[in-house]
Amino acid sequence: MVFSSILAMLFIGAVAGWLSGKITEGRGFGLIGNIIVGIVGAFLAGLIFPALGFSVGGGLFSSILFATIGAVILLFLIGLVKK
Repeated sequence: MVFSSILAMLFIGAVAGWLSGKITEGRGFGLIGNIIVGIVGAFLAGLIFPALGFSVGGGLFSSILFATIGAVILLFLIGLVKK
């Protein structure tokens, strides 16, 4: 991976973590925790969605959208495990 692509992945994951924290009120882990969950969710979305046949595309908006969906799913699963 190129350094700029790692920075882009971290930025997209951070935005996705913040958005997922806003979407799932009460299930988040604070700002820093949600950013970390967003980065992990972006990575998982990058693995899962292409395997399911969904294409992320090349745009910033679509990458943030898919990463946010991955982070929301991850927050939901973490919430189930915590209970």
